[in-house]
Amino acid sequence: MGSPIKRRRLIGASAGAVAGSLAAAPAIADSTPAIRWRMASSYPKSLDTVFGEATLIADRVRALTDGKFDIRVFAAGEIVPPLQVLDAVQNGTIECGHSAGFFYIGKQPALVFDTGVPFGLTPRQHNAWMQHGGGLELMREVYAAFNVIQFPTGNTGAQMGGWFRKEIQTPDDLKGLRIRAPGFVGRVYAKLGAVPQTIAGGDIFPALEKGTLDAVEWVGPYDDERLGLHKAAKFYYAPGVLELGASLCWIAGSNAWNALPPLYQQALRSACAEAATATIAKYDANNPPALRRLIAAGAKLSYWPAGVMKAMQKVTYELLDESAGADPLFRKIYESWKAFRDEQHLWFAVNDGAAERFVYANRA
Repeated sequence: MGSPIKRRRLIGASAGAVAGSLAAAPAIADSTPAIRWRMASSYPKSLDTVFGEATLIADRVRALTDGKFDIRVFAAGEIVPPLQVLDAVQNGTIECGHSAGFFYIGKQPALVFDTGVPFGLTPRQHNAWMQHGGGLELMREVYAAFNVIQFPTGNTGAQMGGWFRKEIQTPDDLKGLRIRAPGFVGRVYAKLGAVPQTIAGGDIFPALEKGTLDAVEWVGPYDDERLGLHKAAKFYYAPGVLELGASLCWIAGSNAWNALPPLYQQALRSACAEAATATIAKYDANNPPALRRLIAAGAKLSYWPAGVMKAMQKVTYELLDESAGADPLFRKIYESWKAFRDEQHLWFAVNDGAAERFVYANRA
């Protein structure tokens, strides 16, 4: 057991060690600087899914850094136009942003691979390409040209085909159609004879209601209902072959990112990873009841005719080949992405996709 004197010395030494560690703790905490950033989102506050993703990231970073790293989130248009978030981050107007790469394919066509390609990868497959197929490294190379670093965040899952004022029975019905369809999807529609428009989320309903638009491709039942799109168009098309998934992203200026303490960088990585899980879970939970409400309100759930989908697919492959022939960087990423896509489609056709087709066709 030892003598009373030795025990008292041991207790005293232990107490001194604890006191020393407690005294050192504030010094460690004080060594992390207070940093204030601004984050602009491409989405309005009314969309608690996609805009909510930006606030989740900021909240988690704040919590993980004891409030020392505070990112203030601004909705679309508050300090930056919704489709100019990348420009603002690149120019240093703001430190970081929340957006989708395919909004900016006019700057670099390869940015479409950051978000999603028609007839391409599902959210699971896209995540696999990013994390284990070299996708993230390739996309970082694209964003580096803008002096920006990118982190994938949430995915919307497969998006609906959109809202149309008239029924679509053949590819010819798309000709002359004024449709809100951004990025690569817009190019597909253009090649089919439609007139695509790039309009931010907050401006979609007024344009559709006034007749400036004939159709709108937005997200899915939950977000579409919140924008009230069913009040301005009747036909609601599925399945979402043009967007099997749409991955959002968090971006920061490279200089601002490199200046952050490692602890803050890790907090952001963790927050983006959590957002990636939370966003698609929220869509999967909220879309089914939203679709029921939309149908009850008068929306006519319609399905793309096979001929229309085949025409869309043919045009998509033509556009991908054209872009690969015109841009070496696009070709480099496309070759990686295509090889991964082909393997994923084969595997899912053998197992996951085959199982799902049986289950959904034979619902209890």
